[in-house]
Amino acid sequence: MSSDLKKGLAAASSAFGAFTILGATAKGQGKGFKVGLIGCGGRGGGALGDHMNAAKRLGLDSKVVAVADWFKDRAEKVGTDKRYDVPKDRCFHGPDAYKKLLETDVEIVLMATSPNFRPVHFEAAIKAGKHAFFEKPVCVDPPGGRRVIEAGELAKQKGLSVVAGTQRRHTKGHQSAAFEIHNGLRGKIVGGRIYWCGGALWYRTRAEGQSDADYMVANWVSFTEMSGDHIVEQHVHNIDIANWYIGRPPVTAAGFGGRARRKTGNQFDFHSVDYDYGDGCHIHSMCRQVNGTAGAGGEHFVFNTTTKVEKKDLKVPEFEEIGGATQQEHADLLYSILDKKPYLNEARNVAEASLAAVMGRFATYTGKLIKWDDMMKNKDSEWYNFTCKPSAEDFEKGTVKAPPDDVAAIPGTA
Repeated sequence: MSSDLKKGLAAASSAFGAFTILGATAKGQGKGFKVGLIGCGGRGGGALGDHMNAAKRLGLDSKVVAVADWFKDRAEKVGTDKRYDVPKDRCFHGPDAYKKLLETDVEIVLMATSPNFRPVHFEAAIKAGKHAFFEKPVCVDPPGGRRVIEAGELAKQKGLSVVAGTQRRHTKGHQSAAFEIHNGLRGKIVGGRIYWCGGALWYRTRAEGQSDADYMVANWVSFTEMSGDHIVEQHVHNIDIANWYIGRPPVTAAGFGGRARRKTGNQFDFHSVDYDYGDGCHIHSMCRQVNGTAGAGGEHFVFNTTTKVEKKDLKVPEFEEIGGATQQEHADLLYSILDKKPYLNEARNVAEASLAAVMGRFATYTGKLIKWDDMMKNKDSEWYNFTCKPSAEDFEKGTVKAPPDDVAAIPGTA
């Protein structure tokens, strides 16, 4: 970590401890912001609640002015909730609902659709001049991840704040550990393991007469094309911590996985991946979603303590975490917009974590050694332009054809 970034991390802590927003003016917008939500499922409703609670905590009189979802009933259920009272004509639905929302006067956009839509929605939000919170993961394939990184760079040029749903970056414990690691107080990371193992998530069977598009959106957590598989959708949290603490994404991934218990979609039940971060550092990643099995999740790292640096005058800052990490990340977004904290733009961080998870999925689905540069730099590689189909654009065009249920990748085959 550079000295400037270390200073910024310490400065962020100072801002957290000293600043109170009560009575403040939000960049000429009065005492609050106009907020919009794209994706009104469970996570979207939760993110909106966390954002509004954070705004209230900071003394902001923010207001939800528009919501959008693929399904009309979900948009109206969240939008017309008595807490938000959004008019029905601003509860947009359908494949172009996000466009209609971005044409309104919203200033902060929260995005919580299935991950396959995230690159398109995020890019559109930044081009429309909106500050953004977007849930993890932010892509399901390499072109989508690179698109997010490019949009993040545009956000920097426009001075737009961006926070991602990798909320571990907003906990006291993880921020304190990152500060110690990046300042050399623990030594150099030489290996470790990261894991998220538990039961299977929900799934929905196909209703009679349901279109391919409606079925995939309703059952998105089962399809790799929609979620990226659970190594991307869920395990991305742990992969993000490894990237953050080590200070870079992995160089290669090799692994294995399989499917035996799922009922719909095409995802694997488990993945086991060796991530090579270069310089002799290997991280074992494992994730599982199988009912009736032991559950555990976390990150453990091995340090070369001979490289520890003694800095007796360096004190670990007091990091703020109020209302849990999922609320704190929204408070941090608001701090950044209000210039009361160093500028936040987490687009690259979350994109690289999502892409590392995609790389792991490529490895387990194929049995091949997958290289980071083949996804990010080598345009002649089979992985550089690999795009999950149907894509977000297919949903907008009405050309969605759902993959067959219970037909999954077979490692070692084409």
